[in-house]
Amino acid sequence: MSALRKLGRKSAARRAMLKGLVTDLILHGSIETTLQRAQETRKIAERLITSAIKERDNYTTKEVLVSGARLDGKSRKVLAQKTSLSGNEMDVVVRELKTEMRQVDNPSRLAARRRAMNWLIRRTDDNGRRINPVNHLFNDVAPRFVDRNGGYTSIVRLGPRRGDGAMMVRLSLVE
Repeated sequence: MSALRKLGRKSAARRAMLKGLVTDLILHGSIETTLQRAQETRKIAERLITSAIKERDNYTTKEVLVSGARLDGKSRKVLAQKTSLSGNEMDVVVRELKTEMRQVDNPSRLAARRRAMNWLIRRTDDNGRRINPVNHLFNDVAPRFVDRNGGYTSIVRLGPRRGDGAMMVRLSLVE
């Protein structure tokens, strides 16, 4: 994306800072930062949300064959004894084939998801599970704004920051 402010940083540090801000905005719904950073974050976030809205229904579903570990009644993997070519005995996980319905993105939706991956960073929640912000953007955030034509974020001024006097704002997704 062109025409971004320099924000007093070198390009790598600036891009990393904006990626973090955009990711937090998409995942949490609001962030507190300086006015200039919020304005740049808003540009990126609104473009990502717009592309997610345009591609929201652009996928198909198909049945695929999936291999997985066979589980017993207590959700533990079933093991079988096997002998290797050298004569050693070992435990091997028993696998089974299942068919599942999977969502397959059409090319334009896949391209939009890849563009979003350039700006969104994977995070972990409080339990240590990985969160994919691209899935959150396409599945949770974009459907909220289907009826809107832009203006997905709002900036509310909070006042000057103590210390350097920079204007602090809250950037949030509109309800």
